[in-house]
Amino acid sequence: MPTPAGATEMGRVIVTAKVENLADLLEARDGLIPADNIRIVDLDDALIDTGAKMLSLPQRTIEQLGLVFQRKRSGRTPAGTKEFDIYSPVRLTIQGRDCVAEVAGIPDECPPLIGQLPLEMLDFYVDPAGQRLSGNPEHGGERMIDMF
Repeated sequence: MPTPAGATEMGRVIVTAKVENLADLLEARDGLIPADNIRIVDLDDALIDTGAKMLSLPQRTIEQLGLVFQRKRSGRTPAGTKEFDIYSPVRLTIQGRDCVAEVAGIPDECPPLIGQLPLEMLDFYVDPAGQRLSGNPEHGGERMIDMF
């Protein structure tokens, strides 16, 4: 059964998120494809992982979205350094806030991971005591961009 937005599982914050193929969004905006051809995946089990940097999606989700391989990039993991495939950007939406993010591919047995960079772009704060995701308290909970 899906876990509701902001719920916790074994001390971790799990949220719902919408991921859209950015290239499809741009083509629809320009009238090149119908809006109903935009590839979208709704995630019920995205794990907020402040130890990770990027948005990381299982390979099956990357295939559903039709993302395009861009390059390989080295990354540190608890098991040591690994090579990761980096894919074309998506629009990530959580709790009505959206941002554009590149995607790192992870194995299908892993949950989707939302790392520190998308969290900063979305101006979210992970409340460790409450085990929840909320608007940045430094900005009164409202979305804001620090430009300095």
